[in-house]
Amino acid sequence: MSTLPAVVRTVTELRAFISDQRNLGHSIGLVPTMGALHHGHLSLVDVISQHVDTPIVSIFVNPTQFGEGEDFSEYPRTEQADLEKLATTNTALVYAPSVEEMYPNGDVTTVTVDQITEMFEGTERPGHFAGVATVVSKLLLQCMPNVAIFGEKDFQQLAVIKRFVKDLHIPVNVIGGPIIREADGLAASSRNVYLNATERKTAGQLNVILKNMIKSVRDGEPIKQAENKTTQQLLDAGFSSVDYVSVVEPETLKPMEELAMPARLVAVARIGKVRLLDNMPIE
Repeated sequence: MSTLPAVVRTVTELRAFISDQRNLGHSIGLVPTMGALHHGHLSLVDVISQHVDTPIVSIFVNPTQFGEGEDFSEYPRTEQADLEKLATTNTALVYAPSVEEMYPNGDVTTVTVDQITEMFEGTERPGHFAGVATVVSKLLLQCMPNVAIFGEKDFQQLAVIKRFVKDLHIPVNVIGGPIIREADGLAASSRNVYLNATERKTAGQLNVILKNMIKSVRDGEPIKQAENKTTQQLLDAGFSSVDYVSVVEPETLKPMEELAMPARLVAVARIGKVRLLDNMPIE
C-alpha cells in the first residue's frame, strides 16, 4: 500500500515545508482543490509534475464561493479517501487548512474582478467569483508556487484567475489542465455522484449535443441560431433547464456573433439540482 502524503493545516507549517524545498533548489507546484477528488484532479497532479519538482495539493471547501441555496453544507468531504488517491500520485504535501485558518477573525479583504465575471457563472451565481478570487489569491500568496494548475472544465474560473494574477503581478505561472471525461464523454466532476442512474444517462448527452453544435457552427450555421437550437435539443434530451449555451472569445469570454478563431463553446445545463458545466474549443 502506498504511503499517504503528509498533511499540514496551517500557513506556518506550509511555509516551513516550502522553505525547506526551496533550500534544496526545488520548484513548487500548487493544485488547489475542494477535495472529493476524482481522476480529473489526479490528472492535474500528473500534469503539474511535468513542470515542477514538488507538487502540493490543497484541499479546502471554500465557503465564500457558495451562494445562498447552494450545497456548501452538503458538499462531499472525503479527506481520508482523497489522501489514499493522492498516494498514487507524486503529491509531496497536502495543505488542508480550516476555515478559521483561511479566514481569521477580522478578515475583511475581498478580491473582485470586473468585466469577465459579469456574465455566465457570474450572473448565475452572484458573488461566486469574488469568493474564488479571494481564496485563490490567499492560496497563491501562502504557497508562492512557481506553477499553479486549474482544470479547464471550469473555463470561466480559469480565465478569471489568469486575469487577476496578471493584474496583481502575482509571480506564478497559471496553467490549465485538460478536461477529463468519463467513457461517455461527460466531464468528470465531484457533483456527478449526485446523479441517479436515469439522470446520469441523460448527462452523457451533454457533450454529444455540444459537439454537434460545433460542427453546425463550423459548417456556417449562424451562432445565435445554433445556440437556440442546442438549448432546445438539451431540453428535449431530458435536461431540466439550460443556464446558457454560448460561443465566446476565450480570454474575455465576450459572446461572439460571428465565428472567429480561436473560439470556445461554454455551456451549463441542469438535471434536477445538479449543474453540469462543459466547454469545448472550436478549432
